[in-house]
Amino acid sequence: MPHKVNHRGAGPEDERLFAPDTVPVLRAATSDLCWLLSRGYAAHSALELVGNRHALRDRQRLAVGRCACADLSLAGRAERCVEPAALRGQALWLDGYNVLMALEAALGGGVVLVGRDGCCRDLLGIHGSYHKVQETVPALGLVGELTRDWGVTACRWWLDRPVSNSGRLKTLILDVAAQHGWNWQCDLVMNPDAVLADSSDVVATADSAVLDRCRRWVNLARRAIDKRIPRARLVDLSEPLKNSP
Repeated sequence: MPHKVNHRGAGPEDERLFAPDTVPVLRAATSDLCWLLSRGYAAHSALELVGNRHALRDRQRLAVGRCACADLSLAGRAERCVEPAALRGQALWLDGYNVLMALEAALGGGVVLVGRDGCCRDLLGIHGSYHKVQETVPALGLVGELTRDWGVTACRWWLDRPVSNSGRLKTLILDVAAQHGWNWQCDLVMNPDAVLADSSDVVATADSAVLDRCRRWVNLARRAIDKRIPRARLVDLSEPLKNSP
């Protein structure tokens, strides 16, 4: 029988792979990768080059890849990022799994990365199937409380239809909203990234593909973690870029 996942916690090797003494190396690797991406190197080959140079393990390479971005991407994301005050009286669209799993990881003691763009990202991944954990409902509660405090009029969650159990998560999201009187909607679509990128409403996400295309976005997961999860296990790889690798 498969092992049941109860928490969105740390991986078995994370204590060693992301120990404090590894952070300077990971920051240097992230800086190198940002430098290469800014000069047009392909992401996959650049990450392989950087990973080999710094002798990174696979999970560390994943972390570095998720935290790095090119100069042009960084500038565009900063320009389109809005402050929570701009959301008062407005609707908010949420990249469902992206936001939820970062908060679940933060609540469950998993590694949460801080990328060059200031976004918080987890190391989990869905892998075709999503499973509710003990942190799921508390994470949804954090989103509800924070958006309520921001004066958001409605939240529209977008989930990947192909991911197993998306229908169950939709039901849970709407049940939690009904219990608290929050004006939430949840949609299942084949490709939420495309929908979010074209939205005229503010988007909550840390997905690089969406951040580089959407009109406006808010760093919701980072705000929630900073404000409500002080014991989150943050690995900050947002060091300033070096002049060369």
